[in-house]
Amino acid sequence: MSFKSIVRELREMRDGIGSVSRRGVEGKHWRSRTRSHIAPDVAVCEPVEQGKWANLPPELLLDIVRRVEESETSWPARSVVVYCGSVCKSWRDITKEIVKTPEVCGRLTFPISLKQPGPRDSPIQCFIRRDRATSTYLLYFGLTPSENKRAKLLLAAKKIRRATSTDFVISLLADDFSKSSNTYLGKLRSNFLGTKFVIYDSQPPNDVVVQSNSSQRFHTKQVSPKQPPFKYSIATITYELNVLRTRGPRRMQCIMHTIPISSVQEGGTAPTPTSFLSSDEKRSCVAKGKEAVKGCNASILSSSLATMQSCEEPMVLKNKAPRWHEQLQCWCLNFKGRVTVASVKNFQLVAAVDPSHNVSVAEQEKVILQFGKIGKDIFTMDYRYPLSAFQAFALCLSSFDTKPACE
Repeated sequence: MSFKSIVRELREMRDGIGSVSRRGVEGKHWRSRTRSHIAPDVAVCEPVEQGKWANLPPELLLDIVRRVEESETSWPARSVVVYCGSVCKSWRDITKEIVKTPEVCGRLTFPISLKQPGPRDSPIQCFIRRDRATSTYLLYFGLTPSENKRAKLLLAAKKIRRATSTDFVISLLADDFSKSSNTYLGKLRSNFLGTKFVIYDSQPPNDVVVQSNSSQRFHTKQVSPKQPPFKYSIATITYELNVLRTRGPRRMQCIMHTIPISSVQEGGTAPTPTSFLSSDEKRSCVAKGKEAVKGCNASILSSSLATMQSCEEPMVLKNKAPRWHEQLQCWCLNFKGRVTVASVKNFQLVAAVDPSHNVSVAEQEKVILQFGKIGKDIFTMDYRYPLSAFQAFALCLSSFDTKPACE
């Protein structure tokens, strides 16, 4: 059988594989625009299409998957790599061995890729579409939206207003924002004034066992076993108050509790989770976390991940300082063509370092995340190492909340 024939047969397996998604996605929704087309990241319980596919010699299987991965580098063609990982356990093991993290290959393949650091050299370019009617925000992969080409959905968020705060619930699907769902990834929560935000993850990063915020109203046995009984604070975003109402862009500072400052130093690395935790593993983490902090008071329990698990200094992100353009009479940043509409929401984030951190000048000037407006309810989002797509999306969502005290 030729290589082209194998690829063609893999494409024809799409409908059969749709029902075995780790995230519980039903096969009838496989083609929906609001679904994430990234592969599940755990082995399926019941292999699909066993027989000639499952019994291929390992050497031949390795060569097939490697050639498929190398030939299909962009979406939607890269969905063939997804099909390879969904055939059966042996295919999945080989596919996971060959497919590298976004930091190494610069490509998104599996759902866990959305929580792994982006590439070091060039950023991953995405765009966000806001729907005011439903208060939802959809993150797509690609340069800009195209009428002729269906974009690939990465993440979705829904804005939920509460009496004293605002929540942005982040999910893999655009029609399922339940915290008891397997598609739930985390949330962004603001204070009443919209000046301070906290990013919560549904699981600890990089297999670190931590105890999270203790503001639970119910015992863990009283909630659904699928619902994460704890939330893990991974970042804090603070917007500077504009008491004098002076003109200028918003000023923000982001403390990334789970990313050490050493990650941007020479030879440094950022936490890279390899898989999503199962329900049993989450309960195990919670049990171990309780044991680790037994006897501590509530203020200690609500401490950040960095305080409880690591003595390393966390990385801090700050606004890149804009310049005032006399002719245009506005503040300007070089977005390299990725932002075309002036907006108070536009920003670029760089690492905030001091001489003691021994970070090179080039690394200090490198834009880690940029976000800006290109049209009505359309925004671009470009991120790179050490941020993940999930972290970058949450940071950008903070710009959408109302901030009367900062403008």
